[in-house]
Parts: sequence; structure tokens; C-alpha cells
Amino acid sequence: MKKMKKILSSILIASMAMSLAACGSSSDEGVYHIGICQQLEHEALDAATKGFQDALIEKLGKDKVQFDLQNAQGEATNCASIATSFVADDVDLIMANATSALQACAAATSEIPIVATSVTDYATALNISDWNGSTGTNITGTSDLAPLDQQVDMLAELVPDVKQVGILYCSAEANSVYQATEVGKYLDKKGIAWKEYTAADSNEIQSVVTNAIADCDCIYVPTDNTMAANTEIIKNVTVPAGIPVITGEEGICAGGLATLSISYYDLGYKTGEMAYEILVNNADPSTMDIEYASATDKKYNPTIAGELNITVPDDYIAIEGY
Repeated sequence: MKKMKKILSSILIASMAMSLAACGSSSDEGVYHIGICQQLEHEALDAATKGFQDALIEKLGKDKVQFDLQNAQGEATNCASIATSFVADDVDLIMANATSALQACAAATSEIPIVATSVTDYATALNISDWNGSTGTNITGTSDLAPLDQQVDMLAELVPDVKQVGILYCSAEANSVYQATEVGKYLDKKGIAWKEYTAADSNEIQSVVTNAIADCDCIYVPTDNTMAANTEIIKNVTVPAGIPVITGEEGICAGGLATLSISYYDLGYKTGEMAYEILVNNADPSTMDIEYASATDKKYNPTIAGELNITVPDDYIAIEGY
């Protein structure tokens, strides 16, 4: 009998030890699970995601954070599916990269904290009429809005004889509509005529740009994700026609002359710092003001400048690789 008790005791101790070992070795213990919904792949959004991840890895340690990075390939329906899967997985926080991603994540949950980036205007994206700097919901983040008035100044500086500007953007992107409206106001103040040219999707870009260069002597492209993914099309139409393109961010300048651009990596990094405050210090996203890039740079595409025979002022920085 004593021998049987001893065996049972040994089995019980071994079982408890295995249980404790299992608890101690759990890969989920103390690890933050973060879902990243990126609207599509292009240089600016990729840089923002990288900055976001680097900030959290640096602050938390690479063993304390797990990222589930999902790319929607530019499809709103994919954004919705990704957001729904993150909610089902009960992630600790969602990062929404670009406007359609934000809108899908906002529709999927009002409880899980959401930090967004590469969004131009949150009031427009979230249909908030009484904007006061924060969303009042489970959402906060960073804006990629560069000074639009200074972009118009740049346009006038580089194309001093401009008669009419074509504002080119995707009509499906709410923040592009916002930027086009604001840029139009600044062009009005300078007495420069302008006209909007919109494409519903990438299939329409070539024909729309072709129509624009027939009437305009300069093109302006805001921070538009559809255009950013199709810079080669824009370049192939505008450069042979001798039409300069001013862009809202550096990535689109692969098909343009110059930009007054922010650093999307730095913007993503700032977004990661905001996520850290929410995860570790219990910051409330509903009261966290949307943050903006702290600096901008005048940059230009040296290859296109040469092809257009345009001399760029000395305070512009040549974009490497262009």
C-alpha cells in the first residue's frame, strides 16, 4: 500500500511539474499580439509599417511582440476581411495603414484599440463633423498630411509659367478628394487655373492622364495610394509630353518631378510609440490627439528633371535611386 501511495505521489508531482513547465514556456506569456492591416504595397506604406514595427520592437523587445501583417492588395473587401479576422483572433491592438484600412478596422470593432497611419484627414475618413483633434473613439494615430500650401508654392516655383494645373487622383479615396479641394483653394489664391482629373481605379489612369496633359501644363498628384502604385503609367504619359508632375509624397515622385514630402518611416515610428503608450501605459486612444510629421523636405527626381530640362534650386534634395 505504501508503495502504491509513493507511486501515486510521484505521478502527481510529475504532473504538477509538467503543468508548471507548460505555463512557464507559453509563447503567449507577456507577448502583445498586433494585427497590421496595410491597404496595399508601395514604398510609402511599406516604410510606415517598418517604422511602426521597429518602434515597438525597440521599446518592448522582439520576444514580447508578435505582428500579423496582412496586405489587402488595394481591395476594400480584403481590408474588411482582414479586420474581421483580427477581431476574431482578439488581438491586443490593430494598426491600420492607410484610409481604407482604417475605415474597415473602425467598422469591425469599437473595443480593440486601433492606431492608424498614412491617413491624411481623420475627420474625413471617419465622417466626424465636430473635429477637435482626437476621435473620441477607440482610434488614434498619425496623419501624413504635408503642408498643401507649401506644395502649391513649390509648384509655382518650379513651373513659374504654369497656366493650368491638372489635379490627378483616385475618386475612391476620400482623403485624396479632401486634398484636391484644399489644393484647389491655394491655386485660386495664386490665380492659377486648375481642373480635377479622377480615375476610379488603376485601369483608368492612362486615359485620364492622357486627357489631363491635353489641357494642362502641370500635374499635381496628392498622397493617393492608387496613383502611388501606378507611377510608371503616369511617367510614361507625362515625361514624353514634357509635362512636370508635382507629388504629395516621395514614393509617387518615381513618376514625377518634385515633392515636399514627409518621412513615412518616421511617421510609422511615431505611430508605434503611440501604440506603446496604449499597450503598456494604458493611454486612452479616444483622447489622444492625432499626431503629424515634424519635418518636410523639398526633394526631386534628378532623372525626370534632366529629361524635362528643368533646373531645380539648390535647396532641393535629389532622391536616391531615381
